[in-house]
Amino acid sequence: MTRGLTTIIYPVKDLDRAKALFSELLGTPYADSAYYVGFRDAGQEVGLDPHGHSRGMTGPVPYWHVSDIRSTLAALLAAGAEILHDVRDVGGGRLIASVKDTDGNLIGLMQQAPAE
Repeated sequence: MTRGLTTIIYPVKDLDRAKALFSELLGTPYADSAYYVGFRDAGQEVGLDPHGHSRGMTGPVPYWHVSDIRSTLAALLAAGAEILHDVRDVGGGRLIASVKDTDGNLIGLMQQAPAE
């Protein structure tokens, strides 16, 4: 059902300070914009989202990579999860969504853009 857990996004209040801190840990970011800073290290992606708190992120969100985000989302909702963010394109055809489980934990879903 998944391709693994390889992305985690942190909501941050001060993007510059968070970028400086994570740069010390992970090196130079591969993506650096006002709306997202991303790092890659050891097969993991770590992202900083300056709008995460305003979008309901209460802490880091792990993103499970799935092949069909809509069917996975539907299955989680049927199992009792509550939608936090419906499916949306975050650029280049990459789709994300997130839910809260019955204990309030956040679960992210990510579907990569189809290969061309």
